[in-house]
Amino acid sequence: MNYFDIQVNGYVGADFCSSDLTIEEMHKACEAMKDDGLGGILATMITDHVDSLAHKLRRMVDFREQDPLIAEIIQGFHVEGPFLNASPGYIGAHPPECVCPATPEAAQVIVEAGQGLVKLMTLAPENDQNHATTRFLADQGITVSAGHCDPDLDTLKAAIDAGLSMITHLGNGCPVELPRHDNFIQRALSLADHLWFGFIPDGAHVEFFALKNYLKICGVERAIMTTDAIVAAGLGPGTYQLGSAPVEIDESGVARRPGSPNLAGSTIRAHQVVRNLKEELGLSDEDVQRVFDENPRRSVGLI
Repeated sequence: MNYFDIQVNGYVGADFCSSDLTIEEMHKACEAMKDDGLGGILATMITDHVDSLAHKLRRMVDFREQDPLIAEIIQGFHVEGPFLNASPGYIGAHPPECVCPATPEAAQVIVEAGQGLVKLMTLAPENDQNHATTRFLADQGITVSAGHCDPDLDTLKAAIDAGLSMITHLGNGCPVELPRHDNFIQRALSLADHLWFGFIPDGAHVEFFALKNYLKICGVERAIMTTDAIVAAGLGPGTYQLGSAPVEIDESGVARRPGSPNLAGSTIRAHQVVRNLKEELGLSDEDVQRVFDENPRRSVGLI
């Protein structure tokens, strides 16, 4: 079976967010992803200055035009930032100095650089005045997702009315400690009928018992599984570069910025996602295919 991943930041030594990424590294990553069972992905770029993001997207477009395997595997782009919540905890591993307010003008620069391949953008609804950018993107058929954010319930509802349709890696992109009830996770789950929900099923981003609870609310009908893989996926413990800053991988494969309790992407690979969904969550082959292929593709308009 082939699967589809809407959030891959890197793989086996290739950092998609690096300014120095080469086509050879990208080809090797695509070979590994295909071997691991991925039929396609959205290559993900995390927060950077808008002009730098545009440059990285144009380079990836060039890679696709030069290499048939890269074109086969990279079926679009997910831009995660720079319109996020820069507060500690919510910003996670993204560089807060690169965060800026969401505007249709800035979003247009990013969209044009992707040449029709930007399929998904993660932003903070509270950083999008009057939800103008959400509306602008949704009107172009680009899926808008809330992540690294802390909108109140009314703001989240208004964002949905403007076209927001997804939550990026629920349970992450927020402080380690939250108010018991009035927090972003609970607000999002209260609107489960209106949203797709992304999850990272590695046991570290969301403990499996908690993920089971989330699935009881949103159901496999609205769930999307992703690796959120970074450069270190498949490489083992050590220190690597994620974008412009280091990330440390411990013996259990958990990634963090040095000195930070927040996670910095995942090192899980696609075949491990499939194994965890079956063994830890008890999902059937049909449900695995739904949450790790059909739903991801449908959520970004690829089926």
